[in-house]
Amino acid sequence: MSLAVAPAPSPAPRRQLLVAVGVASAGAATLIGGMLAMWLRFRADAPLRESESRGMIRDWLPANIAIPEVASNVMFITFFAVCVMAQWAVYAAKRNDSGHRSTALGISFGLGLAVLNAQIAVWLQMGIGVADGVYQNMFYAITGTMLALVVSGMVFSAVAWFRSIGGRLDGTRVVSAHALYWYVLTAALTAVWFVVYVQK
Repeated sequence: MSLAVAPAPSPAPRRQLLVAVGVASAGAATLIGGMLAMWLRFRADAPLRESESRGMIRDWLPANIAIPEVASNVMFITFFAVCVMAQWAVYAAKRNDSGHRSTALGISFGLGLAVLNAQIAVWLQMGIGVADGVYQNMFYAITGTMLALVVSGMVFSAVAWFRSIGGRLDGTRVVSAHALYWYVLTAALTAVWFVVYVQK
């Protein structure tokens, strides 16, 4: 009489990449949050000056600087399109649809280029120098940091795309981590857009 041994339990899913991207995303969000806190502190400590239309205001944004609203709003809206594409990649990966997954990742990279273009357009239209004053220093520091995070997201999109067209069938781990990173960047950019571009 032979006794059958119960099968071993299936191994737990490996989520190292998702955890690593989550930690990196939390670090990026903390960095942007800290920079925004400094921005708000500098703005709150700025001296008062009289405005033609609003009475007394904080003299934080120099009167001769105009922020191009069209380019900054296009950059803001584009981030949400990147999130849609990143989620489409996850949807396609869950269905083993490598064609749609590759397309979504490629479009994510292209939209990252559009964000890069919009930020450079903002810088060129404003025409300010980094060393022109405290506002200019802070503006370039926070928008430059945000741009560096966007470039890292584009690199992530490119790596995920090359894995996808190379036939790497690793489920949804890479594209899920990719989507998480872009979601966090979108939340960070929303805060930057509201504080730096809208509230000024």
